[in-house]
Amino acid sequence: MSDVDLDRGPFWFGGAGIGNLLREVSDDDARATVDAAWDVGVRGFDTAPHYGLGLSERRLGAALAGRPRDEYAISTKVGRRLVPGPGDGVDDDGFAVPNDLVRQWDPTADGVRRSLDESLDRLGLDRVDIAYLHDPDVYDLAAGLTQALPALAALRDEGVVRAVGVGSNSVAALTAAVETGLCDVVMLAGRYTLLEQPAAALVDRCAELDVDVVAVGVYNSGLLSRPLPAPDTTYDYAPAPPELVERARALAAVCGRHGVTLPETAVAFPLRAPAVRAIAVGAQSAEQVRSNAERAAVHVPAALWDELRSIGLLAD
Repeated sequence: MSDVDLDRGPFWFGGAGIGNLLREVSDDDARATVDAAWDVGVRGFDTAPHYGLGLSERRLGAALAGRPRDEYAISTKVGRRLVPGPGDGVDDDGFAVPNDLVRQWDPTADGVRRSLDESLDRLGLDRVDIAYLHDPDVYDLAAGLTQALPALAALRDEGVVRAVGVGSNSVAALTAAVETGLCDVVMLAGRYTLLEQPAAALVDRCAELDVDVVAVGVYNSGLLSRPLPAPDTTYDYAPAPPELVERARALAAVCGRHGVTLPETAVAFPLRAPAVRAIAVGAQSAEQVRSNAERAAVHVPAALWDELRSIGLLAD
């Protein structure tokens, strides 16, 4: 178990949005978003070089500058280094930023150390609390687990970071990572949500091994973010299949019978598992942050979980 304070309340701030995920966010709005997170009590902040080709790290570091460093925890990621790009267009990986930089996979020990040094420079910090290996399954899982993850563990042992792990939406990749014995924490994206729980066995295994879990993607990128899902909503950043929209609507109906909304229940769901020490929720505006905080403060009655299990919408 990590010695990082993975406090449950209300949630960690996910920094992809202020890296211009899918749309541009102004510097002022990004700053206001982080300020709002601080004001509602958030003291955990997650980012990555991948998010806006370093834009998220730069904005987050600027917004946290002057805050008491011992009062918050911050995580970033390694695996993708940023190198000069063509500068002739926009990023082709989902972020509305110029392509003057591009991502380069580098799972080597030297690449891990250089990536972390570059992140610290963008953040304007001398340390981060958690360093994750980011999406190793996308390029070379074996290299990630035999080169990059041991390099992260060495940095932890040297005191450069307090905790290390892997972040991914692949259950298989995270399962392999925790079985190495090198992970303090994993960031599990979208695979342990109110909608679906393909990572349930992984979460249980993490509890057995004292590996902390930070659950992200609790809204499945949009499908669970509204009280009543719309037909044109998204799932994993793509149009949601009709059968999943219907499942989400069935979940929403049960939530309504118990006096809570679908998004409120989606935020509460992962934290029922002992291994899940925190959730991280992204935002692109101060209004979204405050809405998420209000949702996180809602008590979801135990009878709701019982009904979901009894009608087959939630596994035992």
